[in-house]
Amino acid sequence: VTSWTGYSLHLLAQRDNVLQPKGDVTATEGEEVTLDCQYNSSSSNDYLFWYKQDGNNSPKFILSRFKIGTGKTEDVFRERFSSTLDSTSRSVPLKIQKLQLSDSAVYYCALFVHQSSL
Repeated sequence: VTSWTGYSLHLLAQRDNVLQPKGDVTATEGEEVTLDCQYNSSSSNDYLFWYKQDGNNSPKFILSRFKIGTGKTEDVFRERFSSTLDSTSRSVPLKIQKLQLSDSAVYYCALFVHQSSL
């Protein structure tokens, strides 16, 4: 079950969701920026993902962060993109360092909730 922010696809209970601030973020080339993502989850393990979408292209996976276990960062993003999942504040901000013009895009935070069967 997945919930996206931005263009929202909600297939979850109301308590399972992600929230990104609305509006654009403006920064200067070479600077650092942090994109916020808050989440609510009824799961004992949270799986959070960040994606980047350029123009009309499909979203590209940047990284994943898990409450339990480790996540993954795609090689092409590893040098400048980072994130830490804070399960106490329920946030997984995306930090982009040394901004480049090619970083201009729409960034999506996504939550995956694993529903265990009894």
